[in-house]
This record gives sequence, structure tokens and C-alpha cells, in this order.
Amino acid sequence: MSKGGLPYSIKDVDYDNAKFRPRSFFKVMTHLLLKTSIRNDCFKCSTGKLLALLMIGGLAYLMLTHTSTLPSDKATIYGGGVQGFRKFFRKPPRLPPRLSPDETVSNQNSSSLDREKYKLKWTDRQHKVKQAFIHAWSGYKKYAMGYDELMPLSQRGTDGLGGLGATVVDALDTAIIMGVDDVVLDAGTWIEKHLLERITVKGQVNLFETSIRVLGGLLSAYHLSGGEHGVDGVKVHGPKPSVYLDIAKNLADRLLSAFTASPTSIPFSDVVLRDSSGHPAPDGLSSTAEVSSVQLEFNYLSSVSNDSKYGVEAMKVFEHIRSLPKVEGLVPIYINPQSGEFSGQNIRLGSRGDSYYEYLLKVWLQRGRSQDSDFHYLREMYEEAMKGVRNLLVRKSVPNGLVFIGELPYGSESTLSPKMDHLVCFLPGTLALGATKGITKKQAMKDNLLSFEDLENLKLAEDLTKTCFEMYSVTSTGLAPEIAYFKVEVRKLIDNIIDVDHPVIRVFMIPNWYIILKNLWLPAAYLFTAMQLPEVKVACVESLFVLYRITEDPKYREWGWKIFEAFEKYTKVDSGGFTSLNDVTKLPPERRDKMETFFLGETLKYIYLLFSESTVLPLDKFVFNTEAHPFHSIELLKRSRYLCNWVGGI
Repeated sequence: MSKGGLPYSIKDVDYDNAKFRPRSFFKVMTHLLLKTSIRNDCFKCSTGKLLALLMIGGLAYLMLTHTSTLPSDKATIYGGGVQGFRKFFRKPPRLPPRLSPDETVSNQNSSSLDREKYKLKWTDRQHKVKQAFIHAWSGYKKYAMGYDELMPLSQRGTDGLGGLGATVVDALDTAIIMGVDDVVLDAGTWIEKHLLERITVKGQVNLFETSIRVLGGLLSAYHLSGGEHGVDGVKVHGPKPSVYLDIAKNLADRLLSAFTASPTSIPFSDVVLRDSSGHPAPDGLSSTAEVSSVQLEFNYLSSVSNDSKYGVEAMKVFEHIRSLPKVEGLVPIYINPQSGEFSGQNIRLGSRGDSYYEYLLKVWLQRGRSQDSDFHYLREMYEEAMKGVRNLLVRKSVPNGLVFIGELPYGSESTLSPKMDHLVCFLPGTLALGATKGITKKQAMKDNLLSFEDLENLKLAEDLTKTCFEMYSVTSTGLAPEIAYFKVEVRKLIDNIIDVDHPVIRVFMIPNWYIILKNLWLPAAYLFTAMQLPEVKVACVESLFVLYRITEDPKYREWGWKIFEAFEKYTKVDSGGFTSLNDVTKLPPERRDKMETFFLGETLKYIYLLFSESTVLPLDKFVFNTEAHPFHSIELLKRSRYLCNWVGGI
């Protein structure tokens, strides 16, 4: 460094010279007075000395005692009273620490290497998820191709969803996203050759399950393979995109009979495909979640087919429910298609209630996201419901203070049950998505887009995600149970366990009453049933994916990796495929001979996307249905279509 240059190293921080050396008030004044001609003129007589002292004393008095009449903000700037006096004669700042040019370059290189290492870490883990998908598909293709599901232990297939080859369709868009060309070709070829024939001859199917898995899978594959300007320049193996769309329209035409056969706007639960007839469930009731969770699929089909009939019929459900009485936006889990009224008072966000709240938000996001939109009432219904959740259902466990969502089995006047289905773990992702509309929290804060309620919902989302992950981490297998009971006040827990209407819980919990009471005092934050339904493989990882995209907090990736490792360790079958578990609390666990379609369609897809770049299927442009099939925003599709037409007309 040249002589006289600014110091760069920390050792030179205390460098001092006349410019920066602090001086006292007395020295300042004497310097002003004694270093001028005043010394020669005024101080020659005692009167001059007295006047000088009076001037100095008066000035000091005014600065110490004067109260500024300026506004408070300006008074702060210009000084007033003791504070202004002190600021006027404050010590000058010292030179800040500076790094040498060599040290700066070294740190930049180190940061760059760390970022590259971090990226490679998640790319490697993403590859392992892809290999797990290939392993799952290999078992299905070898032993169950064309069946709905694989039974990996007995190495055969089974039809439990109507015989439409549900695993093939559910897995197709996952294979496209992962770039597994062999699977894309296998699945696409099977769909082109066999699915339409299956649809025309098969019998009864469930409207909800068939819509979210098969119809949703076909429409997602249509878009991702290049249909409707979906992905520019995409080159996907298998049939043309129009094949998927044509089959989707044929299937939807038959599913519409569930709507048209009902005397109200609430569809029947089942459809016989071969004769296109709708039928109610044996008890005559439809699930609230099921009738309100087909709108994303039917709306998207109307958009890409230019036929409004699908979306019109599906949206009648929300328009009807809008007029029904609710409890702070919350609704019972059953509805009667004959009368159009809710049935019973059971309110919960678990099974039969969950995706109603999910689709209120997601359909609004799909249809425009604007306050001026004809669908803004959906956003209002969603916001009212989330206020109801916070007011009526949110509680904390004791002593650990984990936030959970309880249930009201007998309506709002009943005591809250501390039971939480793991399916409720969809809610954190929905809350976060509703707060930022798919952009990052950082960007939303920067653009001043978050209301106080949005911030409340984001905080609740993060707290609930932590609870959902804890439901994995405390079990022997590292996998979550179907249901958790949270520790609350002893009397309340006893009262509400008696009220449980779930047959599995009644059998398991009551004979072990004293074990339950004993467990109240264990360190664990909650009690578990010994059953695991397969849905638990999905709800939490979806929220981990959304929370990571929105908060950019790497802990959600780490949690997702731990869950994936548990799947690999305890559910993987060497001959191909993965199983479910009957009991997640025992080692070795008892495995269930079934690989659910959504293990390929949802679980592995969400974990793969959790480890991917945020530019892959960005949440401000895509909406995922409740089976994890991504649909492009309809509003963005309209803009794209308009642009293409405009360019074509030039």
C-alpha cells in the first residue's frame, strides 16, 4: 500500500489523526477564541473578558435548555435540548474495518464454492429420488402393468379404483417432470392403446378419485407434453398431446352424469362409465371434500377444449355451498345431494373435509387471482374459513406447545377434540400459498403485498409444518401415523377420546385406557394410534415443498430428505415397488401389500420438486390439484393464446 493511502486491515482501525481525534468542548471554544485576533483586542481589558465569558455562558445555556418548536421529526434532525447539544459535539466515527482486495476476492471465491457444493448436494439427492421412482415403476411394470395398483409383496396387480390403470396415468406427469423417457414412453403407449377402451366398458367408479387421478393425470400430461402452448419447444416421448386431451374429454363426458343426474347442484358420488349414469352412495350422502375437489380439473378441461360445459357444471357446487349456513366459514364433512343441505355437524379438516378448503383457494388462483374476478367470492370464503380455523380449531399441546388443528365432532357447541388426522398437514402449504400467492415471502415483503392476516397465516403455516414433521420424527420408523392425539388437559382428553367415531380408534384406544393415561406423562407430545393409512405419505411433503419455495428456508429440504430416507429404509421392496405400513411404531414394521398410485404421482414428485430449482413449475404460474397434478393458470393460458393469435395475425 502506498504511503498516505487509506488503511485496509483491521489492525489500522484505530488509526488517528487531527481530523478524527476527538476534542472536548472547552478545547473547541478556546481554539476559536484564543487563536484569533480576539485575544489581542477583546482580552486586553477586563470588560472584554467578562463579555466573552457571558457570551460563552449564554450560548451554552440556550443550547442546554431551549425546547424546539419544530415538529418532532425536524427537531430530531436540527437538534434541541441536551440531546441536540450532545449530537452537535458527538465524537466523530472511527474508520470502519476494511478487507484488503486479496481477502475480498478470497471470500467471494469461498462463497461461490459453497453455493456450488450446496447445489450439487441437492442435485445428488434429487437423483436418488428419481432412482426410487424408477424402482417403483419397474415393479409395477413387471407385475401389474395395466392394473390400478401393484401388490409388491405378492408380486401381482389389483383393481381397486375402477380398473382404469390408475398407476399408469398417475405416474405419467411425474416421469415427464423427472425426464424418465422410458417410463413416459411406456405409460403414454399404454394410455393410447388401452385406456379409451377401458373407459367405454368399465363399471362403477368414484367421481372424486377418478377425476383427481385419471382426468387430472391426463390433463397434466397434455400440458407438460406441449399441448396448448404448454411447454415451448418440449420434446416428450410417447403419443401426441392431443391423444391425452381426447381421452380426457371422453372420460369427463361420462363423469358429468354425476352432476346432471342429481336433483341439486351437488353431484352424486359415483358414476357407471359404460352407460354414463350417476348414482348416489349407499347412504345417500356425498363427502363435502369430494364434491368440491373436482373443479380444478373440469375448469382446466373447459379452458383447453374451448367447451365451457365442464367448468360450468363443476362450479355450480361452490356457488351452491356459498349460499349455505356455515360456522365461521367452516362446514360439516357430509352433504346430501338430494336436498343440497349439509348433513350432520362434524367439522374437521381431515378426511372428507380437507380438500374443500384447499380448492377454495386453488380454484381462485387458477381462475385469475384478481379482486375484480367473478371468482373472488372463493377467496372471501377461504379467508373466512381460515379465520374460523384460527378461532375454533387451533390449539397447543402441553407441555411442548406444538400447534395442532383439532376437530369439532358435534359442531361448534361441542368440546374440541385433540385429534388430528395427518391429512390435515395439507393446510400449512395452503396457508402459505394463500398468503403470498406463490411468490417468495421475501419478494412479497419487498413489494408490500402481505397483510397482517397473511403474516398470521404464514406463521401458523410454519408452526403446523413443524408439528407435522414431528409426527414423523418421534416414531420408530421415522414415518408418521394416520392419526395423532395431542396432549392437552387430562379431563378434556378423556372426554374426547370417548367421543371418537373412528372404528379403528375405538378398537385400539379403549382396551388400552390405562396405557393412554400413563402415556399422558411421557415426554412425547402426543399419542398415536397404531394404524397408518397411505395418505400420510403425501400431505406433509406437499407442505414441505410449498414452504421451501415460499420461505426459502433449507430446513424444509432437510426434513424432506429424512422422510425420504425412512421410505427407502422401511418400505422399499427389493423385487420392485414400495409398500405401506400397518404400524409405524414397531420395528421391524409390518408391511402392507399395496403400493398406492399416489406414491408415484404425489409423494416422489413433491420430494423431487422440493430438491429442484424454484423455476421448475413455479407456484405463481402453476396450481397443483389434490393429487399433485400441475395445471397452468387459466388466466396465463388465455394471455398466451391471445399473444399467439396476435403474432399469427401480423
